[in-house]
Amino acid sequence: MKNFLLNTIEGRILVTGFLLTALFLVFVVIGIIQGTSGAKIAFLVFITHCVGSRAGGIGLCILNDLGPVTTIALNFYFECLIVCYTYASFVLSTSGIFKAAWIKTSMRTLKEKAEEKKNKIKRWGWIGIFAFVMAPLPVTGPVVGTIIGYMIRMRLFSNFSAAGLGTLTAIVAWYYGFDFLEDRFAMLQYVFVAICVVIILPYLKTLKKFINSLCQESNE
Repeated sequence: MKNFLLNTIEGRILVTGFLLTALFLVFVVIGIIQGTSGAKIAFLVFITHCVGSRAGGIGLCILNDLGPVTTIALNFYFECLIVCYTYASFVLSTSGIFKAAWIKTSMRTLKEKAEEKKNKIKRWGWIGIFAFVMAPLPVTGPVVGTIIGYMIRMRLFSNFSAAGLGTLTAIVAWYYGFDFLEDRFAMLQYVFVAICVVIILPYLKTLKKFINSLCQESNE
């Protein structure tokens, strides 16, 4: 197992995800022990990113006055962490190395989303991935973006650089957009809640299907 993880690109990406997660957990545990509020905020931001809302994570940071550098760095860190897991899991499940039912079900859903956008992005290559990841629209972002890059056989460096730069650009744009609103409107918290609701609602049906499929497979 050790040789497999270290001798394949996807394995090394997965190990990178483990390392990023370990560093984050150490930070959270130390922060909780010391009683710092930053650790709790960071954990909430991470959960927000896990449900697909980078705008929600950025909004949380702004509402808690984390500042531009911390907000941008923290949200970019989480996006990179999540991509390490999803990209590696997608490639390894597609190649038949990962055979767990729940992984295959999750990756099948991502593949369906990527298939819908693949042909539109393929003709534009690097620019297409960059614009797709940067766009503040549903079902965009680095998770689906990097999978599309893999499906159109883009080189790993080109794929990750386009997705990374697109993600960073989007985070900076979201931050200063929210900061602009906060300076002029007292209702930013309601905007943030609305964004979270809009992001989460489309996933309820998918989550229900995922749970039902796991139950069926366990019964069989």
